[in-house]
Amino acid sequence: MSELILYELPGCPYCAKVISKLDELGLEYESREVPRSHSERTEVKEVSGQTGVPVLIDPEHDIDGMPESDDIVAHLETHYA
Repeated sequence: MSELILYELPGCPYCAKVISKLDELGLEYESREVPRSHSERTEVKEVSGQTGVPVLIDPEHDIDGMPESDDIVAHLETHYA
């Protein structure tokens, strides 16, 4: 079973891009919805050093807080396609 965790915000187009790739690849993941306010995103800031989403955690590949949707999609394609 996958240990992927995705920090996301509903309605975020960058998050939707990553979710689409996860679904396309048939990957299970834990979704962690972040607050709308950047100042309240303490958990995502702790893991990634910033407050933007999406952020991926993939312990199997030593990823403990990857930001940027394009980077996340490339990572998923490289390791799970």
